[in-house]
Amino acid sequence: MNPQQEPHVNPLSVPGGVLPAPARTLAARDYKTLGLAALGGTLEFYDFVIYVFFVTVLGALFFPPNMPDWLRQLQAFGIFAAGYLARPLGGIVIAHFGDRLGRKRMFTLSILLMAAPTLMIGLLPTYASIGVAAPLLLLAMRVLQGAAIGGEMPGAWVFVGEHVPSRHYGLGIGTLTSGITGGILLGSLVAVAINRHYTPEQVSDFAWRIPFLLGGVFGLVSVYLRRFLHETPVFRELADRSNLARELPIRTVLREHRSASLFVALLTWVLSTSIVVVVLYTPAYLQKIHHIPAALALETNAFATLTLTIGCVIVGWACDRIGTRAVMLIGWGGLLMTAYLFYGSLPGTPGTLFWHYGLLGLFVGTIATVPIAGVRAFPAPVRFTGLSFAYNMSYAVFGGLTPMILTLWLQHDTMAPAHYVAVLAAVGSLLAFWPLARRGHAMRNGVASTAGHVSR
Repeated sequence: MNPQQEPHVNPLSVPGGVLPAPARTLAARDYKTLGLAALGGTLEFYDFVIYVFFVTVLGALFFPPNMPDWLRQLQAFGIFAAGYLARPLGGIVIAHFGDRLGRKRMFTLSILLMAAPTLMIGLLPTYASIGVAAPLLLLAMRVLQGAAIGGEMPGAWVFVGEHVPSRHYGLGIGTLTSGITGGILLGSLVAVAINRHYTPEQVSDFAWRIPFLLGGVFGLVSVYLRRFLHETPVFRELADRSNLARELPIRTVLREHRSASLFVALLTWVLSTSIVVVVLYTPAYLQKIHHIPAALALETNAFATLTLTIGCVIVGWACDRIGTRAVMLIGWGGLLMTAYLFYGSLPGTPGTLFWHYGLLGLFVGTIATVPIAGVRAFPAPVRFTGLSFAYNMSYAVFGGLTPMILTLWLQHDTMAPAHYVAVLAAVGSLLAFWPLARRGHAMRNGVASTAGHVSR
């Protein structure tokens, strides 16, 4: 290996888990990698989530007008869920080639696969124009988006996790996660701007298309930006030593890393609940259940997403200082309490709505512990595939079904979102005691050790 690459020391590639001294600090190239990866993640995740901010409008435009409102909403969320159900296939295929051909190539390809369907959604004719073909085309575009995002998020976490030095591992992944959640913030801000600038009639007529057309442009910008990234040092070492996976990586994962897969899948259930319920589902919930004006609901959501983005960085920094387990216990415990504080005080006043939602969003930032623990749960030769398989399979089931479950549950209990979040926050706290919450695989001469090393 090139001697100039030696300083890239990382908890994912240290023999026996023993760090050489002195440990490398963040350099200019690390900041460049983090910045470009986070910005690209922001733009791609914007493309994926912008749908949910206009789900009420899309439900009215893409389904029969004589359909009951709750059923239209359920079917619109069903199409949203289809994006999650498509994630495992796209994630496994992209991750397979990421473990065989390189992290960077697939990291860039996933954005290109996202941009085209996002642009097409902005150009689709509605039910009034082409009838039942309209929701079918919308469904097809969401499936393509889901396949793309399935490779993006695990790929981004692995890419950054294998770049940053050990002492800033948590901060690096936390910062990247904040960039990805920044895509939700960007989507929320665009939705606020659209609803502020246009009347509801104008939004239904044409303005709903603007965010999707912008998303297509954002995607092309992201493809260009990722040209400036370099392959990860860990993958380069694997390639140089001819220690890339010799069989289908998914076979190795299913045979040798079932425990790690289960651990990451359960963590992902907690993550998906936090994001889907608190951030993506709640704006529509505020409007439908508590009759809060759309503009106010979206503005408070934007504030909560901002605190979430900040929270991810704080959580990553804290994991490097006090350990992942401690941060998980504090973070998920705080999420449980603030969920009841927020949903139990609705509709409240605009002031309490902002601050309670913002505090809840800050604790949702605990989701950064999921990739921090999950990336190091798998050895390098199958890391991309292992993380992608467990993460996407879990998100497909729990993230995709959650909006529909809540829509039905809300027919009987308006506190359903609080109960669901609280239960999963308790699950997250219990997972903090799983050994893999603090342990990761070591690398010795490019071959993954099964012993692992204790990691904060």
